[in-house]
Amino acid sequence: MWEYAPAPESRDIANLKPNYRMFVDGKFVEGSGEPLKTINPGTEEVLAEVSTASASDVDTAVKAARRAYDRVWSKMPGSERAKYIYRIARQIQERGRELAVLESLDNGKPIKESRDVDVPTAAAHFFYHAGWADKLGYAGYGPDPKPLGVAGQVIPWNFPLLMAAWKIAPALACGNTVVLKPAETTPLSALVLADIIAQCDLPPGVVNIIPGAGDVGATLVEHPDVNKVAFTGSTDVGKIIQRQLAGTNKKLTLELGGKAANIVFDDAPLDQAVEGIVNGIFFNQGHVCCAGSRLLVQESVADELLEKLHARVSTLRVGDPLDKNTDVGAINSREQLAKIKELTESGEAEGAQRWTSSCPLPDKGFYFAPTVFSNVSQAMRIAREEIFGPVLSVLTFRTPDEAVAKANNTPYGLSAGVWTEKGSRILWMAQRMRAGVVWSNTFNRFDPTAPFGGYQESGFGREGGRTGLEAYLDV
Repeated sequence: MWEYAPAPESRDIANLKPNYRMFVDGKFVEGSGEPLKTINPGTEEVLAEVSTASASDVDTAVKAARRAYDRVWSKMPGSERAKYIYRIARQIQERGRELAVLESLDNGKPIKESRDVDVPTAAAHFFYHAGWADKLGYAGYGPDPKPLGVAGQVIPWNFPLLMAAWKIAPALACGNTVVLKPAETTPLSALVLADIIAQCDLPPGVVNIIPGAGDVGATLVEHPDVNKVAFTGSTDVGKIIQRQLAGTNKKLTLELGGKAANIVFDDAPLDQAVEGIVNGIFFNQGHVCCAGSRLLVQESVADELLEKLHARVSTLRVGDPLDKNTDVGAINSREQLAKIKELTESGEAEGAQRWTSSCPLPDKGFYFAPTVFSNVSQAMRIAREEIFGPVLSVLTFRTPDEAVAKANNTPYGLSAGVWTEKGSRILWMAQRMRAGVVWSNTFNRFDPTAPFGGYQESGFGREGGRTGLEAYLDV
């Protein structure tokens, strides 16, 4: 076994401040809500105190967004909007190292993921949508598509910066203004993005960022002057939002939970598949709504694949998110860690065979060792419920039809993966699986040019690509 010397990134690069304020109408202002303390999940230390919004602050932010929409942003030529969006993308790149360290401190994900995935992809979303701002008439939605107005956006804690970019960039490109609420446990990178927006001289009120708990998000969603709601988060909250907006004329997109099937056929390159399986479930500690949390393996190669998988997972290093050698970082919160433990205990109680990596865990912080369950039946909770952690459930199948039936035996439908050397089989499977994204001999590949979204309890609507523009246009 290789021994790795610690290679920590300096936390000083994050330029942490003791206090952060919300961003409304082009200025950082104190919120009148109860301040929250954001925690480093890797050490359980308090990182900073963050002011939060009250109901009156939400109203102030929406009014600022409405003024900016009516007076400036909706009237601005797309070519001019593009310059601002492009400027934001360049600033994200220039401050990429700072953002990556801050994200790992606040979220718990490994620095190599923040540095190599989250920050570059966030910049890419702004670059891509800057290109669309003056070409909306050629997007297939009529010769002169119009923006909707004010977009209320609520994002989760698993990809704080990336989800902010994912939401803000298309809204601005289409001529809308934004009020965004980051997750309660991970507000810092969104507020640094607000600082970037201020430095880019975006007109006041075009983007407003208001931290707070779920009540702030609910107030934003229900505000009568919000024209579009975009939510990424849990299915339970998504259902509440859908009920709240029923009968209104607000446009809604929901990107919710998932229980994705990662399907390995007997002709697949097993070593390559193992790498894809590991990336599919242990990337970002499994805090991914499209994670490949159900592994479906053809019976004839199941034993061989499991042996290779256990050996590979045993090499994963769990620990300090700022260490460049870390593969699996900290679970985002104590509450999420408790949920993961409860569901894994249910897997053992229901008769699944548990294998957990023997890797050492830090004494402080919220950590969970990578875990693989075999002998899983479709009736077990670990095969049905979203664990949202580094836990994989393994099932077997004999025929392609059985693989499709088991893959679709879920109320979710966000993503899936297929591993086989036969291109015809991949296309056959993709046509039959109820999943918004089907990856072929890979997993967790994202690109701003490609639409992303789900079916059933994974939500509706698409984000990204030409298709994703429709959610922010009056068409």
